[in-house]
Amino acid sequence: MSYFSELVSTVFERRYQKALSNEVADRTASELCEDLLSSHGEVSGVTLARNLLDRYAGMTHEEKTAFFEFMAHDLEINPDDVISSLEKYREKPAKGTYCAFAAACEPRRQELARRLNQVPGATGQLVQMRKDLLGMMKNRPDLEPVDVDFRHLFASWFNRGFLVLRPIDWSSPAEILEKIIAYEAVHEIDSWDDLRRRLKPTDRRCFGFFHPSMADEPLIFVEVALTKGVPNSVQGLLTNDRVEIEAEDADTAVFYSISNCQAGLAGISFGNSLIKQVVSDLSKDLPNLSTFVTLSPIPGLNKWLGGTDLDILEEADNQAVAAHYLLEAKRSDGMPFDPVARFHLGNGALVYAVHAEADTSPNGRKQSNGAMVNYLYDVSQISQNHEKFVGERTVVASAAVKALSGSVAPKS
Repeated sequence: MSYFSELVSTVFERRYQKALSNEVADRTASELCEDLLSSHGEVSGVTLARNLLDRYAGMTHEEKTAFFEFMAHDLEINPDDVISSLEKYREKPAKGTYCAFAAACEPRRQELARRLNQVPGATGQLVQMRKDLLGMMKNRPDLEPVDVDFRHLFASWFNRGFLVLRPIDWSSPAEILEKIIAYEAVHEIDSWDDLRRRLKPTDRRCFGFFHPSMADEPLIFVEVALTKGVPNSVQGLLTNDRVEIEAEDADTAVFYSISNCQAGLAGISFGNSLIKQVVSDLSKDLPNLSTFVTLSPIPGLNKWLGGTDLDILEEADNQAVAAHYLLEAKRSDGMPFDPVARFHLGNGALVYAVHAEADTSPNGRKQSNGAMVNYLYDVSQISQNHEKFVGERTVVASAAVKALSGSVAPKS
């Protein structure tokens, strides 16, 4: 009887959904949004949400812009209601007055996003929607409050507790491997053979964070090389004729590429949790590993050099210049100029070593004259380094890097 009841219910829901879809076909997107926000029925809500998402996917750029304008201006908070409810809460703090204040502070567009997310697969569509919004905001600052709400929701939906760390190797589904090739943002993967060299050998690892609602879409992934000693060249790590070693013989894990995959999740941080989880997992699987470092690009170096009046010694090599940049080049807020430095130092790493001629690719030459840096993740010092960096803006570095930086001086 239970099976029969479920079958009847499913048939009824499908017929109802079809009838409702036909009914709303001539309504505008903004009208459907209002209907969805006022709907309390589960079936009608899902049908309206699916119709809206399908309609958005087929919109032109101009129509999407109008949709975000509606979200920004018609689904905004009412400042008078916020002030009034705050006054009532201040006069009489209680559950009822607090709930009224909280409701007044939340724009209706947040609830719209939640109701759209009822549809299976909608989370990825909403991430794509935010990607579109981010592209528009450069010329439309009035749309920025909409992004604040998207970011608020995504910070909860993509909380670390919901993320799943999965190893990615040569036996992973082809659909995921294709995305690794497409999303690699640091060192381009130019062929399937190149990908195989990064995933198949015993001394290579790759890990990615996935979300249950986007099961086949990596959010971020890190490529790891297991080595003896700290490497000083990415070409040396990736070369076709390198000597492979057994994982058990390695003493160092090198994070040489970290790629964010979803432009619509910009500003939602995964890297900190990813690195810490991978360090933990590798330590358990390979207790012989004693050193965890990156081999990172220095993407802001040449840009900074082009805008600085520092008259660097012509004799000073690029290694010293890069060290000086990493330790001394700061933004107006006291944070490092280099975005990769901000990421790793914020995670509690320290600037361990700087190498010239470490990335001889065209991109490596363009951004840093070939220089790269090792950031060291010393498990016993991560928390302390993080506090120094966040609280005091202190760039923790090895003595060797400090000495290199100090050797840079004006020309005589």
